[in-house]
Amino acid sequence: MVDLFEPILELVRITSTDLPPDIEASLRRSFEQEQPGSAARGALETILKNVELSRKNSTPICQDTGTPIFQVCYPEGTSTRRLGETIKKAVAEATKRSYLRPNAVNALTEKNTGNNLGDEHFPVIHFKEVDGNTLTIELLLKGGGCENVGAQYSLPYNDLGAGRDLAGVRKVVLHAVQKAQGQGCAPGVLGVSIGGDRGTGYTASKEVLYRKLEDTNPDPKLAALEQQLTEESNQLGIGPMGFGGKTTVFGTKITGMHRLPASYFVTISYMCWAYRRRRMTATADEIRYE
Repeated sequence: MVDLFEPILELVRITSTDLPPDIEASLRRSFEQEQPGSAARGALETILKNVELSRKNSTPICQDTGTPIFQVCYPEGTSTRRLGETIKKAVAEATKRSYLRPNAVNALTEKNTGNNLGDEHFPVIHFKEVDGNTLTIELLLKGGGCENVGAQYSLPYNDLGAGRDLAGVRKVVLHAVQKAQGQGCAPGVLGVSIGGDRGTGYTASKEVLYRKLEDTNPDPKLAALEQQLTEESNQLGIGPMGFGGKTTVFGTKITGMHRLPASYFVTISYMCWAYRRRRMTATADEIRYE
């Protein structure tokens, strides 16, 4: 395998400065759906201009470049320690080059490290060994504003009459969207996990955000619920940046997990319009980005 420092640095640059095609296309469709002269359409017009300028100038799409969350699928024999060190080195260099804003703040001392490197949890790196000879690294930059409006519910949730079934899941997810209003920088995408414990629920609700918007959940019940939640979220009238309008959510992604009999968690990770996620695949012969 070739030296991966420069390729991972390029992955960070692309993720931070160049919005994925499916996300940009959704934003443009949302723009066309909003009324001319409305605040919602104006907000989307500004967003789209920002997307174009960021790509042209290789500057961050949003001033909050977020928490870097890496999903690494590596072939047998790869040193995850060395790969982790390379990823951290690339993150520090990306920060130096202003592809990332310095975001790693010690919660106890309030000191910013200045290079986006903190303890073992910052940046976030998840490793998984896979068959074959291909290394895949996916990066999600999760902004603080949308992270603040994430939520977790333990069902039954009596305040909403939400029981331990998909009807209950629907109620609490819509409740989370309603509570978020414009604070999550709508329009956004919902990552939802059903089951697990509190920790794995949040991890899984972010993992589904690596899915492309146009894909279909292989579980027909979850596919139907994804579509329903997207449609019903857009009926709430919150709209882009909370200004009102037709587009509050342009996608929902759901996963189911095993759970203990005593627990039934529903976890929602909200992703803002600056939906920065990219993938790099590396073999002995080629490195590709998508």
